[in-house]
Amino acid sequence: MWQLYQFPLCPFSRKVRLLMSEKGIGYEMWRENPWERRDDFVHMNPAAHTPVLHEPERDLVLADSRAICEFFEETVEKNPLISGTAAQRAEVRRLIAQFDEDFYSDVTEPLLLERMKKRLRIVRDPPDSRLLRDAMRLANEYLDYVDYLIDNRPWLAGATLSLADLAAAAQISVADYLGGLDWSGHEQARGWYAVLKSRPSFRPLLSERMEVIHPPDHYAQIDS
Repeated sequence: MWQLYQFPLCPFSRKVRLLMSEKGIGYEMWRENPWERRDDFVHMNPAAHTPVLHEPERDLVLADSRAICEFFEETVEKNPLISGTAAQRAEVRRLIAQFDEDFYSDVTEPLLLERMKKRLRIVRDPPDSRLLRDAMRLANEYLDYVDYLIDNRPWLAGATLSLADLAAAAQISVADYLGGLDWSGHEQARGWYAVLKSRPSFRPLLSERMEVIHPPDHYAQIDS
């Protein structure tokens, strides 16, 4: 069975967990604090980033969430999440990149720094309220974009659920856990996210809690 080395508030770990659950792929979960740079973990992934997948039976190691997701898209036929025409697949990948790279850099990463790493004393710099304000302002702009997409499509990339939805929801779920999102005025985005939250693949994420860092009351509510 696959062993998934992940961190609860790592959005890339969450994306892989969602994909594996949607495809019905079994796995065991192992908590990894990547900043500790544990020797065995660095041996599997010298970048020391989560997630990492290990299958002991074949001594197979997969690292990087996009590589992992593409691996399963190529090897597991159930519930394809990058499908359609070449143009449609390109749109899925464009949105994955936008949320994996831009949303993470603009919103998730600064929220993790200010509201997790500094609180857990992983980073000992003083709090920076400007970074938080900028992250929350940019989060609002991304929710505006989700509103626009859902006004024009059933799902972010088109007519069916895709990996773009899972990538976006993984980032958004971490930002929401850390209290970085204001959902007011974003009915389309909130409705799309509520549908994802109601899926069986998402429920384990909503039930998990980080030590000393608690989400807002609405975080685990399916209709919020």
